[in-house]
Amino acid sequence: AIIVMTGSLLGFFLYPGLGMLFVVSPIACVGVLYFISQIRPEDIDHNAARGLTLETDEGKNNNNNNTAEISVGIADSTYKPPTATTPGEKNNIQTQPSFMFGFGGGQSVTGDSTSDKLRADTPLQVLRDPILLVFTMVVFLFHTANGTVLPLVMQSLAIGNGRSGILMSGLCIIVAQLVMVISARVCGKYSGIYGRKTLFLVGFFSVPVRCFILTLLVHWRDSQFDDDGTPLYVQLLILSTQVLDGVGAGVFGTMYILVTSDVSGGTGRFSLTLGITTAAMSIGGTVSGYLGEALAQDLGYKEAFFILMFLSLIPALLYFFCMPETLPALANKRGSAAAANMTSIREEDPVKQTTPSGAPYVEMT
Repeated sequence: AIIVMTGSLLGFFLYPGLGMLFVVSPIACVGVLYFISQIRPEDIDHNAARGLTLETDEGKNNNNNNTAEISVGIADSTYKPPTATTPGEKNNIQTQPSFMFGFGGGQSVTGDSTSDKLRADTPLQVLRDPILLVFTMVVFLFHTANGTVLPLVMQSLAIGNGRSGILMSGLCIIVAQLVMVISARVCGKYSGIYGRKTLFLVGFFSVPVRCFILTLLVHWRDSQFDDDGTPLYVQLLILSTQVLDGVGAGVFGTMYILVTSDVSGGTGRFSLTLGITTAAMSIGGTVSGYLGEALAQDLGYKEAFFILMFLSLIPALLYFFCMPETLPALANKRGSAAAANMTSIREEDPVKQTTPSGAPYVEMT
């Protein structure tokens, strides 16, 4: 947000000369490189990073029974970051990354002090996961519908408004990112309590609501005001819809990482899974850019927002009906409750009750 504000102010005061705007990005890159260089390689547990070695409390309690419980989800409460140690004391942290693709029978990785063998799934096993396939489709469809909304809002505010249009375009990003910080904080705090699905659905359904409001505002603007200019209060109303963009983007940006971690937990292929979902996100955003601009050019901004409203309902409904809760604690509780409902398996007297083939009838109660 600070970088965008800096660029917006430069564009506002230097308009129409905008060459200095391109200096902002290299300065930001210097900061990124500095903080990346502060990460110590010995503090990286590659097994934990790939979703292979985190243990739940239940798994630790079952160590005496030789039962290995692998945690799923980077937000697991049992995770502790590596402690600062000298190079000779790494506390059994696996510091060598794996470059084996594992096609065949999976890849064995030495565990902790128990020297157990943890086996990473092969990429083909990961790709056959139906939950991952559904989630990948949801991610693609979400960004296909949502990716172009921000550029269309910025264009609708900037066209014909000169230097003030540049400032309004920058404010579109700033407002969204400020709300995004709050949304991400809420998701990070409560997703481990109330689950992933409820919070994720809030982000998904914020997009069609936002597009519906934009449709009404753009229709009102076009019907009430001529080409002499749009009043400031109308522009601010359109700008205020970026609050919903911050909700949707903040929720998605946080929850999609958590759900990806949940889905890949225990497979040892978190990076592969994240690459798949990120690729779907990028492809969806690319398609969205062309789709939105084509709709705006051929039909108009109001019609574009109206069509995007219906498109954004598809991933929301798909996630609602087809994706299960992925938070390990809630998923395990629901599985345990379903198992508890089946109290016994009773085999009736074969003389009194048999199947058509004559085999004893078995009733689950």
